[in-house]
Amino acid sequence: MSYKTKKQFIRINTTKNILSVLVLVFFLSFLSGCKQDKEEPAKDPIISTFYLIRHAEKDRTDPTNSNPELNQDGLGRAIKWAEVFEPIDLDAIYSTNYERTSMTAAPTSIKKDIDVKYYNPSEIDIEVLKAENLSKNILIVGHSNTTPVMANKLLGYEKYEQMDDTDNGSLFIIRIIDSVATEIRLNMN
Repeated sequence: MSYKTKKQFIRINTTKNILSVLVLVFFLSFLSGCKQDKEEPAKDPIISTFYLIRHAEKDRTDPTNSNPELNQDGLGRAIKWAEVFEPIDLDAIYSTNYERTSMTAAPTSIKKDIDVKYYNPSEIDIEVLKAENLSKNILIVGHSNTTPVMANKLLGYEKYEQMDDTDNGSLFIIRIIDSVATEIRLNMN
């Protein structure tokens, strides 16, 4: 092989090697770029929904009775609440341990075949309640002075004041989506 031919051979081989290296570098950068461009699969949001109501109309015939049952209107409203919650997949029902709240929760509890969990509004840890009910739909039955407080605690700020003693038809819906709370208050009279 002549000197000129050797030189051309080396140049051709060097060019092939450079092209091979460039192709390899391009291919590797393409693969690493694909890895970086791939987005993490979207995570489903964690949605917890709390439905808060006050007990239905109570029997006021004996003003000394601190634990009255529901009157006829209240019994009718309790049944209507069960109809309101019928299309909602409830996971739990909470109630204070009073006749009027238990009776308000009962028709929904029976219709949904969910046992009522009793809570004390002054002792409930709102963070534990939220953690235990992630991605669930929860009904909470309380009183005119506890229902707005519970709604405010779930929201994380003061929005609602104590309810009027004649308000038995408010429905507070607190939805927490990935730790961000939203709210709406409906009047179901």
